[in-house]
Amino acid sequence: MHRPVSERRYAMKVAVESRYLPEQSRPEAGEYAFAYTVRVTNSGTVPAQLISRHWIITDTNGQVLEVKGLGVVGKQPLLGPGQSFEYTSGSQLATPTGSMHGSYFCVAEDGERFEAPIPEFALTMPHTLH
Repeated sequence: MHRPVSERRYAMKVAVESRYLPEQSRPEAGEYAFAYTVRVTNSGTVPAQLISRHWIITDTNGQVLEVKGLGVVGKQPLLGPGQSFEYTSGSQLATPTGSMHGSYFCVAEDGERFEAPIPEFALTMPHTLH
């Protein structure tokens, strides 16, 4: 039985905002620090738990770092339909710009497993866009 797309049982919506951290950066040493705040919202109809994360971090030199691990900021939040969880974390690059994207692995209350994509977002030191 197929359900209409508007009736997705298993879905997480992910929104991210990033910012440059000048006080934690040392451009002369090729160290650029960024913070990002993530808001994960259960947009499905079944409670689901965020189990793990997979990040792909790329700088403008083409260096790619993959980060995998359990939970986010030491938590594995269980979200009911419509509930959100927000956290802030950070990343460091060797260049003043880069990007991140990835996915969260989730398990619904009924045992269904699914991935929630994390859309790509920019990590940019102010005044570096050409």
